[in-house]
Amino acid sequence: MNGPSEDEKDTKGKKKGKKDKEKKDREKKEGRPELKPGFRGFARRGGGRASYVEMPSEWRGTTVQVCGLWPFGAGSGTPMMGVPLGRELTTGAALCCDPISWFQRANLIHNPSALVLGKPGLGKSTLIRRMVLGLVGQGVFPMVLGDLKPDYVDLIRALGGQIIKLGRGLGSLNVLDPGATAAAAARLPEQARTKLVADAHGRRLNMVAALLTVLRGGPIADTERTVLNAALRVLDERHPGVPVLPDLIKVIDEGPERLRSVTLARGDEAKYRAAVDPLHASLLGVLDGPMGETFARHTTTKIDLDNRGGVCIDISGIDDSDAELQAAVLLACWSDGFGAVEAAHALADEGLEPRRHFFVVLDELWRVLRSGRGLVDRVDALTRLNRQRGAGQVLITHTMADLLSLQDESDRLKAKGFAERAGMVICGGLPQAEMPMVNEVVRMSGIEQRMIVDWSTPPSWNPDAREDSEPPGRGRFLVKVGGRPGIPFRVELTSVERDVNDTNKRWTNSTTVPAAGIG
Repeated sequence: MNGPSEDEKDTKGKKKGKKDKEKKDREKKEGRPELKPGFRGFARRGGGRASYVEMPSEWRGTTVQVCGLWPFGAGSGTPMMGVPLGRELTTGAALCCDPISWFQRANLIHNPSALVLGKPGLGKSTLIRRMVLGLVGQGVFPMVLGDLKPDYVDLIRALGGQIIKLGRGLGSLNVLDPGATAAAAARLPEQARTKLVADAHGRRLNMVAALLTVLRGGPIADTERTVLNAALRVLDERHPGVPVLPDLIKVIDEGPERLRSVTLARGDEAKYRAAVDPLHASLLGVLDGPMGETFARHTTTKIDLDNRGGVCIDISGIDDSDAELQAAVLLACWSDGFGAVEAAHALADEGLEPRRHFFVVLDELWRVLRSGRGLVDRVDALTRLNRQRGAGQVLITHTMADLLSLQDESDRLKAKGFAERAGMVICGGLPQAEMPMVNEVVRMSGIEQRMIVDWSTPPSWNPDAREDSEPPGRGRFLVKVGGRPGIPFRVELTSVERDVNDTNKRWTNSTTVPAAGIG
């Protein structure tokens, strides 16, 4: 027998659907309740129908913590390798991130470095302190090379680290001191020792040139650099122990034959004096000017790499009005710190010390870049080879305009390279005018740009002067790696961390009584 035809099936289906609809209409008319709710609930008054179903939050935990839910847990897209910073803003998933872990273990970035941008007061230093704390737990040695506010002193002290104070009446830093290089070189075989000593010589030469650049507001001449190079070599041969800047000036003033030969004086005293007098005068200006107390004497305290709690060089004693001195001390601290890193790696390469990794914090980058034309070259030379040095680093500044507003075009291009070479760019709240400049370095979607601009909005007006209104962007950041979608997150601190993260102590610990409001 043949079954029903397709037309007969269609007719029966329509009749059944019509009967079901008539049944529902009859039940609705008689006031009888529906037997089964729809996907969003009962579609009637008081039925609880949901017009919008929210996406469920995602949470992450180990199989020990959420074993009762296993294997029904769902994975999240945020990386879980590195220092736990906080929670992703859209899903609530934990975010782990730091430049060393993402480079060494996760292979997510090509360079163990980060550039942090954000307006003041939104938590840039708090973010870096969390990274420092987590990396110390992984055995990484933190180096805060120049703390201006200070933001990191309390943390390093709590970790048992070394605090070095620099400034007028506080301490000195001798830019001619080879530092850890001298002790390391004495333990190395000849070939490795020769290379380390040559690197130390180049670093001292660059540092003296940088001091003169800060003093003059522009780079020194090539002939002056040649004279400095020869003078340093003569000084190393003649001077017993560690020389200081007055010793270098004395060599230039005496004018030994080796020094005169590079000036092409050919026995003419007047010609030699004409070649070295501008350099001589500038060096005297360093000693007798605003930098003299800091750079004229021997180093007060040297960096101790055996202290596992790290090192923080506190330069908060230098007033903000001493912009030249601040920039010069920052450069000197960076040079001294990277010199210590090179010495440690030279010993490790020869098997004389265990291999260590370093996390270098270079804060207030803008202060150095704006202090004189040509200083970008000095910063570039210090930071370009961090991957080969086994050191992760983070550069912190307020905006991209700090890097791109330099007077010299070549300096602007080199400063832009700092951001382009960074393995990751972490953005806090930024004004709308910054977006085109940031987009030149990392591509951002319209949603990401609006998010960052919204974070820069000032807090709403609070009529109660005794309470602080928190800015909407405080603690919120966006991690960008190349053209990948950014990861927005909020930094979450533990109760123990809060005591070392108060950067407004001079306000919160004040005895000033708030004035009563005007009624």
